[in-house]
Amino acid sequence: MNLRRRAAAYAVCRNADGRVLLTRGSEESAFPGVWSLPGGGIDHGEHPDDTVVREFGEETGLRVRITGLRAVLADLARLPDGSVEHTDRIVYDVEVTGGDLSPEAAGTTDAAEWVPPAEVAARPLLPFTAGILGVSFEATEVEVPAGEPERTGRVQRFGAYALASDPDGRILLTRIADGYPGAGLWHLAGGGTDFGETPERAVARELFEETSQRGRIAGLLDVSHRYDPAALGPEGVPLDWHVIRVVYRVTVERPTAAEVTEAAGGSTADAGWFTPEQLDGLPLTELTRDALGRTG
Repeated sequence: MNLRRRAAAYAVCRNADGRVLLTRGSEESAFPGVWSLPGGGIDHGEHPDDTVVREFGEETGLRVRITGLRAVLADLARLPDGSVEHTDRIVYDVEVTGGDLSPEAAGTTDAAEWVPPAEVAARPLLPFTAGILGVSFEATEVEVPAGEPERTGRVQRFGAYALASDPDGRILLTRIADGYPGAGLWHLAGGGTDFGETPERAVARELFEETSQRGRIAGLLDVSHRYDPAALGPEGVPLDWHVIRVVYRVTVERPTAAEVTEAAGGSTADAGWFTPEQLDGLPLTELTRDALGRTG
């Protein structure tokens, strides 16, 4: 069975009357005639913030500004050619700053329309769009197949990470093992999501594997990316590496000694709890510094 994986960014945009902007799939799309939030695939090396602005403009003719991060989700779909596609979706809130509404000239959408709230449910909607807009829909179960999509020379990975803290205000970090990008630096617990796995499930799994802790997601903190075309893999082989990262706030209400539980050969060498004072002078990854900076 052919397995595919993609990451995409979309936007919820409403006008002063409460109408929501939707786009319709063209004959070139996997689901012609079905309506969706404006958006599309994240190009290799592209920040998701830039993706949603670019795709919105291409599909609607409008310029927009991001006003918030609404949700991050993942789903499976069986495509008309019989393949199974896993899509990681980042959904933003945006507002229009300029441009004129016009459909995409040639591509996977052929119409863009401001739809009144009372009419949204009458449109055929992609399931993720229905879910985001609060419209009930009949979910189609797609069994998670065994295996992973075949990798090419480029690697685009979708990762979920935890800025985890305990009731005493300590921060939980992991140290990257030798042979991996960032070796020796202290990092947020987390890692790549598996095929068919949601980001929330992935961050819970990675948190336990890397630190032996169980936590509760308290909110969505940030979405970022890192593009390193010269990164070296564990075997010293260059990777055209692009990782898209979602960071959650996580509360560990009953902390225990932090211990790595994943099998030998993993990317995590050590784990530990740190007070804010102990973080000073600690060699941290860029992702960790940014997450700590966002929370003060």
